[in-house]
Amino acid sequence: METLAFFVLSVLAVAAALVVLTHRNEVICALGLAFNLVALAGFYFLLGAQFIGLLQLIVYAGAIMVLILFVVMLLNLGEERYPRRRQWIHPWLAPVATLVFAGVLGGVLWQVELEPLPASDPAFGTVEQVGLDLFGRYFYPFEVISLLLIVAMVGAVVMAKRRL
Repeated sequence: METLAFFVLSVLAVAAALVVLTHRNEVICALGLAFNLVALAGFYFLLGAQFIGLLQLIVYAGAIMVLILFVVMLLNLGEERYPRRRQWIHPWLAPVATLVFAGVLGGVLWQVELEPLPASDPAFGTVEQVGLDLFGRYFYPFEVISLLLIVAMVGAVVMAKRRL
């Protein structure tokens, strides 16, 4: 059952990533990113890290996605005009990439024997362990990322104010 859930989540994550990479509408790309983040939370649940999975859903798939959509709407991006390009490339790109990916994945799975994962540490993914890691070992990277998000948000507001 876990193997089936893993493959379903993998297909969802890859499909959502392809939507983010190939679609031109920013809102649809943001929704594809949200689906990808939800699939990542599913991977955490499969690994037995329920707290990290819930954090992934609440913080990233919830709050950060609302922030991204807010910035996209604040910038008020209109329809962009792209230079004319060959029409025969784009319709065949996604199916060919999917077939190549499925072929490579099938070849890898054909050669590999699936074994159960070894038992993890009982403290893995608990609130205490996440707190110790976040405010101990990863304190400075956490603060740098928070500053980077604030700078990006202020930059988006400044860019939007310039247009008005």
